[in-house]
Amino acid sequence: MSKTLTIEELEIKAEEIREDIIRMLEKAGSGHSAGPLGLADIFTALYFSVLKHDPAKPDWKARDILLLSNGHCVPVRYATMAHAGYFEKSELMTLRQFGSRLQGHPERLKLPGLENTSGPLGCGLSQACGMSLAMRMNNDNFRWIYVVLGDGEQDEGNIWEAAMLAAKYKLHNIVAITDRNNIQIDGPTEQIMPLEDLRSKWEAFGWYVIEVDGNNIEAFIDACSMARAIVEKPVMIIAHTVPGKGVDFMEYDFHWHGKPPDHEQAKIALKEIRTLKGKIKSEHE
Repeated sequence: MSKTLTIEELEIKAEEIREDIIRMLEKAGSGHSAGPLGLADIFTALYFSVLKHDPAKPDWKARDILLLSNGHCVPVRYATMAHAGYFEKSELMTLRQFGSRLQGHPERLKLPGLENTSGPLGCGLSQACGMSLAMRMNNDNFRWIYVVLGDGEQDEGNIWEAAMLAAKYKLHNIVAITDRNNIQIDGPTEQIMPLEDLRSKWEAFGWYVIEVDGNNIEAFIDACSMARAIVEKPVMIIAHTVPGKGVDFMEYDFHWHGKPPDHEQAKIALKEIRTLKGKIKSEHE
């Protein structure tokens, strides 16, 4: 990116992205709310601070790779990409429409800038491993692969197969990011299929683990910097996030994992995001 944003500017950008997520989902009439809202700070940090990329050259050979394994959270990626300049923001309102490039799960060949197609959960880490091994074979040693995973997604066995492979081959250019929001579509993760002690699991599989507040942009950027300093093993960043972040009636409620707001709910949500839940006055008032 050409301009470096301050932390305050990044936080404002994340709120703008949350607003677009609400508008997109309301217009589409379907989709996932909680996860994308909770990931807005992470995606803002990635696209506007962490990643080496160029929206004008999405296939730039020196770019870093960002994979979204939990593809149902793609509204946050679309919104962030539009804000970063990959396409016009007006296209966001075509989410999930027939013929749109912005489908409910990302399709790599549909939209320049997407690095993987995802839908079935559990595939992203294996894709990252394949890319990392290919880079090693090609002596392409100066690029990073970031892969965002859901926490409920880690019920899938192929996540752990990839975890073993990455540790065995010391794929240190992989930085995995777990969106640890503690919900999945059927309920709280610890009731459906307990994941804890998640940190110890990843460490036992041979990964270097960093835990961070995923809704603190500055802390997340620092965690990514630390991850890039680890050269002997892959890194897992466990990013603790609030599902539905910014919208009081969505936060922590697993029922919002897989449904959009209706018109009245969207109005309330937008007001809460714009006013930080009533703490400031909205410029729209």
